[in-house]
Amino acid sequence: MHLPLITHLGAEYQVTGSCHLLRVNGLNIMVDCGLSMGHAPVLPMEKWPAAPSDIHYLFLTHAHIDHVGRLPELILRGFKGEIITTHGTRALILPMLRDAVSFSSLDESKLLALDKTIDDLSWGFEYGQEFDLKNGVKFRLYRAGHILGSCFIRFEENQAGWSVIFSGDLGAKDTPILPDPEIPDKGCDLLVLESTYGDRVHQDRRERVARLGAILKSALADRGKVFIPAFALGRCQELIYEMDRLFSGSDFRTAAEPFPVFIDSPLGLEITRIYAGLSEFWDREARGLLRHGDNPVDFDNLYAVGSYREHIKLIETPGPCVILAGSGMCTGGRIVDHLKAGLFDSENDIFFVGYQAKGTQGRDIIKYSRKPGGYVYLDGEAIPIKARLHILEGYSAHADQAGLVEWVQSMPEKPGQIKLVHGDPNAKKALAAILAGKGYHVQ
Repeated sequence: MHLPLITHLGAEYQVTGSCHLLRVNGLNIMVDCGLSMGHAPVLPMEKWPAAPSDIHYLFLTHAHIDHVGRLPELILRGFKGEIITTHGTRALILPMLRDAVSFSSLDESKLLALDKTIDDLSWGFEYGQEFDLKNGVKFRLYRAGHILGSCFIRFEENQAGWSVIFSGDLGAKDTPILPDPEIPDKGCDLLVLESTYGDRVHQDRRERVARLGAILKSALADRGKVFIPAFALGRCQELIYEMDRLFSGSDFRTAAEPFPVFIDSPLGLEITRIYAGLSEFWDREARGLLRHGDNPVDFDNLYAVGSYREHIKLIETPGPCVILAGSGMCTGGRIVDHLKAGLFDSENDIFFVGYQAKGTQGRDIIKYSRKPGGYVYLDGEAIPIKARLHILEGYSAHADQAGLVEWVQSMPEKPGQIKLVHGDPNAKKALAAILAGKGYHVQ
């Protein structure tokens, strides 16, 4: 039995820039085509072993930009194959790409042409059903529990007798709105496994919600602003859900006066509307709330900030309030304007609720906030960091070390080999050591 040839074109030695090429039976099959964040290197497409025009299929595990962000470039360089993903991801691709491509040099006509091409080439498939691809290759998509529509993918070829699973990004159990990650119903010869949090263990969900509530009460008692850099897709909806649960509880209502929560992200607003329209993919808890008249992605005192004029007005509006804005790593977007105006004020607070890649302003804020006189450069301007900093890692959309190990151990058979990707060196090393200690063959 010979495994198909797999070339990692991105995220082999880093967290972002997911892109993997599987070559088998005359087919070039790509899994994800994402942008790298921060200082992570990017392999130019002209150096790929297969030109974009020679790629037959592109599978997308989910719609985060570090997994789909190079799709416009792929198409502009000649890709005409099929884009295969879940129904949920297909609904999210275009809003995510429109937001990312809006910062490029493409004119409106080219953007519209890209939209049409992506829509024409992409297909949504059901979870859990096996489909024939071509040349004897089959595939099946499973729920990954990372964001709405996320999946991991199993490829197999019966005649040659091989099977490969690409984990994509696996989510944590008991995540708001999302079903838990599924367990593959078959083993595999090779598991390509993410390792983003391979060296860390997250807080329990109940603990993190309690901590979020306690920090919000304390922060807002100072009449300041709470800034939460949040990815528009996934993290924004999760935080809305948790605040809805907090604010509807009697303890919070009696201990704190009502205050406004603003979603200052046009993309976040659009994604939240899409989430609301895809409730059939929610977990049992969220669907139950909706059936009883409690929309878990909406609540009193939640306000949408759509236009740029409203955004500028919000910057000038005094606290107390909570502001959710992108980008999640503070590399651009409306959160940068808020931080330029409020990071130097000690009455304000900033909550980090997700991974901050090396080379991003979010990572710099965390690093230099710990130093006397620390500051960060935003739009070329040095901004003193005096706002209080809180890191709530329990809100990661990724499974932690314990979750990854448990997921692997739950497979019906041990994978023949495990290849770790999507992780910093320390995370990969820690996860590899634990898996090897349990008898797994880790590359």
